Amino acid sequence: MRKKNTPKGRKGPETTTVDPLTEFLREKARSLLQIAVEAEMEEFLQAWVGVRNLEGKRTVVRNGYNPERMIQTGIGELSVRMPKVRDRSQNGVVFHSSLIPPYIRKTRSLEELIPLLYLKGVSTGQMQEALGALVGGEARGFSPALVSRLKAKWTKEYEEFRKRPLEGEWLYLWVDGIYSKMRKESDKLCLLVVMGVNNRGEKKILAIEDGFRESAESWKEVLRDLKDRGLKDPLLAIGDGALGFWAAVREIFPTIREQRCWVHKTLNILNYLPKSLQARAKAQIREIWNAENRKEAKKALQSFVKSYEDKYPKAAECLKKDQEVLLAFYDFPASHWVSIRTTNPIESTFSTIRHRTKQARGCFSRETLLALVFQVALSSEKRFRRIKGYTLIAKVLKGTVFVDGVEKKPETQDSEQKDAECAA
Repeated sequence: MRKKNTPKGRKGPETTTVDPLTEFLREKARSLLQIAVEAEMEEFLQAWVGVRNLEGKRTVVRNGYNPERMIQTGIGELSVRMPKVRDRSQNGVVFHSSLIPPYIRKTRSLEELIPLLYLKGVSTGQMQEALGALVGGEARGFSPALVSRLKAKWTKEYEEFRKRPLEGEWLYLWVDGIYSKMRKESDKLCLLVVMGVNNRGEKKILAIEDGFRESAESWKEVLRDLKDRGLKDPLLAIGDGALGFWAAVREIFPTIREQRCWVHKTLNILNYLPKSLQARAKAQIREIWNAENRKEAKKALQSFVKSYEDKYPKAAECLKKDQEVLLAFYDFPASHWVSIRTTNPIESTFSTIRHRTKQARGCFSRETLLALVFQVALSSEKRFRRIKGYTLIAKVLKGTVFVDGVEKKPETQDSEQKDAECAA
């Protein structure tokens, strides 16, 4: 028993009892969380290991820890030290834990934790022990049989999600293909993911389907299904250069605009350059999509092409051939640019699936993996924020013209039309 002195003038017990077993469990839980976060950090750093500066040094490295954070769990508060990184390229690379996202102060509910733990490689037999360390007594009764019944429930919820009607108007679509290894199957499962922004500025997951290597036929099937469920002619699709999707979307939604993801394009270009030039090239590419207007962006793009086309023609051509669909975002409100220049909304939501299923390979059937991915995605969707500048969505849907991110006033449009008629 530990004695605790009570300050004079204050009522309260003069002694408090600290249960050694509770302290032991709390320390074990804290240790588990810390180990999990450290493992996430190592995996994050591994993804950046090949990116180096002009001196050949890694651009993203460990940089100590942030101040300790207190996380409320089922067995009391736990302190966790969150590791951090230093980005020598000054591109704003930061590390976020999927278990403990920024600003979270309380561990997730059990039904949110279980799919995430599965994707981190925790088996059904180990689930109760892992949950007990994270949420304490709330995990009692989570036997393997109960977890198996939960998985059946998630599969049913996923099937209901696939049939859910899509009401209202949809402005933007983000699309991507996410690969994972499955049990008893030689080929990788390709998850075809579609997220959208509706007329209220809300981000929603619209589809999670399995396809064959992002083929055009697989994407057509996904897009036809979305159309049958009520999706009507979105204005802009954002994705990487996978030819399968773009061929499919032009057929199913022929009026949609195309925006190539700048993150994917940057990686594609850097693949054609030696490591000694990648840091400089990345900074030059950043100047293009950060330009204030389309004219300045094209100027920076032409400068990049001129710098590399003689020695590295493939790198220059990789950028030049897609310049129009890379700069489509300039025709939309400037406050939306941060969201529509890349597929980051999908990347951040599905990073757990993309990385962790490699570590837990062989644990999943096709049906189980789809149900688990859906549950993790649904958990993330609850924390989505509305798109920045959502008040301008109504204008965009009505056909208001935006030039370099700024609304074009009607009088300006009328004046330009008269000038054109006079010239004719």
